[in-house]
Amino acid sequence: MVGEDVDPAALGARARAARALYLELSRAGHELGNHSYSHPYDLARWPEARAREEVVRAHDLIGEIGGRVRGFRAPGYDLSPALMAELERLGYLYDSSIFPAPGYYAAKAAVMAALALAGRPSGAVLTDPRALLAPAGPYRPAANAPWRRGTSPLVELPVAVTPFARVPAIGTSLILAPGWLRARLIHSMRRRGFFNLELHGIDLVDADEDGIPGQLVARQPDLRVPLARKLDALEAVLDEVQGRFAMARMVDLAERWSREL
Repeated sequence: MVGEDVDPAALGARARAARALYLELSRAGHELGNHSYSHPYDLARWPEARAREEVVRAHDLIGEIGGRVRGFRAPGYDLSPALMAELERLGYLYDSSIFPAPGYYAAKAAVMAALALAGRPSGAVLTDPRALLAPAGPYRPAANAPWRRGTSPLVELPVAVTPFARVPAIGTSLILAPGWLRARLIHSMRRRGFFNLELHGIDLVDADEDGIPGQLVARQPDLRVPLARKLDALEAVLDEVQGRFAMARMVDLAERWSREL
């Protein structure tokens, strides 16, 4: 979760309402992880002290709601040695920022280039390309190169990509894919034995009901899909995943892999 969302000093009543919701989720057994304080896409490129403050600020706010925070995911899937060092200092069990999907990276670069040519530069940031060849299954990263195997006390839980072609198997792609392709992608993940299914809040946004600006809708095709259709697709995704994999919280998976790695 993003720390600013539950910071009353920043968002007032909205943050207090969000805190109540997240507290309910935590009490129901859901894990609350750190996704930075303000979600800056270029966090991995920030100076060490500033990046540390961003992580710690979120860590403290989330901890007030859900207790001990054990996991982190960087905005934009971009992880730096400085961020790794801070997570280790805070005693985190795992990170889940690596997304080794070359095709996604290429498509993102193309969209960013097209927007720049049109005079509408994107706020997104390209991941360090070395992360595209990172292991696709759980591993212990190297302290100075998080995309390589090493001896960090952290466990890296990469975001899901299929074997061989490394096609993204995340919420956005699975929800928008036709049924036959969705089933094939999920079936292919059985070869990995580990499926870190990532979902974004925007995957279930309804552009009309949620008042999304037309400019953003024009940039993101998924926002043009009705919510009812997205919900049906998500239900199908979860049914197919649950039929092939045992479901678990990230922290529980990390604890298991920390014993095996």
